[in-house]
Amino acid sequence: MLSDILLEEHVRNALKEDIGFSDLTTDLIFDENKTVTAFMNTREDGILCGTQAAEKVFKLLSEKAEIKFFKKDGDILKKGDTIAEISAPERALLSGERVSLNYVRQMSGIATETAKYIKKMNNPNVKLADTRKTTPGFRMFEKYSVSAGGGHPHRFNLSDCVMIKDNHIECAGSITNAVNKIRKKLSHAYKIEVECENEQQVQEALNVGVDIIMLDNMNIPDMEKCIKLINHRAIVEISGNVKLDTIEEIAKVNPDIISTSAIHSGVKPLDIGLDM
Repeated sequence: MLSDILLEEHVRNALKEDIGFSDLTTDLIFDENKTVTAFMNTREDGILCGTQAAEKVFKLLSEKAEIKFFKKDGDILKKGDTIAEISAPERALLSGERVSLNYVRQMSGIATETAKYIKKMNNPNVKLADTRKTTPGFRMFEKYSVSAGGGHPHRFNLSDCVMIKDNHIECAGSITNAVNKIRKKLSHAYKIEVECENEQQVQEALNVGVDIIMLDNMNIPDMEKCIKLINHRAIVEISGNVKLDTIEEIAKVNPDIISTSAIHSGVKPLDIGLDM
């Protein structure tokens, strides 16, 4: 579940952005006291996500709003399925329609894409993770959507885990220097991950005892060599050039995790509409 406090804050801001001072069209036509009913329907197959956000939109606009869901996040959708029945005052229903659908369409699109990658990966022993290449301000929704599609979110932000990347290594002088400086101040509660581009860096990361080694933008033979070298002494993550047409081959080398932004960055929203 999404944090209700953070969710409400985000939805309030989304409604402020969309409605502004007034929904001119709706407010000038309709009586705010008349209750009407609409149905949220999917127009294509996919995986549902975003019900909590969709409900929050209408609840914030009217205490009289009632939403009955026939599906839950993570459920498979077939074209034509009814997701929810919404009864609310006309003004609340029409003013909240677009914002509510924006959440559900985008989040369902990400959940659907994630499930597609997992199916193509065809290896239940490998976890599929997202990245920090997210839409600013929408990260918690994108990562939640990845989970709904069967994926495993990576670190939520920079404070979750130490990840030493190529530019950190360049500035520090070496993996060893970076890790030693970090260990002097780091709490025992955090893991250390290092991004490695070749076998030599992998060996150095093993020598200083890091927890996670990311094999970044390697070809398949180099991945296999490095995984053999690591030999379960660290968690193995593979990233870089992970696409729908490459993920099955990558999964065959049996890393612990494959991470990619392709499951959430620039993903097409699922076609879902609200019908009166």
